[in-house]
Amino acid sequence: MKEIISVIRINKVNETKKALIDAGIPAFTATGRVMGRGKGQVHFDILQGAEAGHPEAIAQLGNAPRLVAKRILTVVVSDDQCQMAIDTIIRTNQTGKPGDGKIFVTPILDTIRVRTGEEGDEALN
Repeated sequence: MKEIISVIRINKVNETKKALIDAGIPAFTATGRVMGRGKGQVHFDILQGAEAGHPEAIAQLGNAPRLVAKRILTVVVSDDQCQMAIDTIIRTNQTGKPGDGKIFVTPILDTIRVRTGEEGDEALN
């Protein structure tokens, strides 16, 4: 089993959830608004405002690192579903622009369904 932790744009959450469901992965956890940054130096909303010519946004641009709002989507899948889940997340979130997100994959030793006591892949299905 693998845990796939994806950090994605807020506006891509619903599209990603639908794509995962359509791919046969109906169970996942979404973490509310999280803040973070990659290598970029500005908040994308401020940058867009500055590009549109808004003086307030231009004044806020500077060299200090800014944090960008994101969502974290966590999925635990069987080993044979892992690559398909990753491909689905990439296909849904890839715009080719900075800020598309990151995916982290970690092994899961066991999964137990609390209600029934099922373990391993049975607990995922």
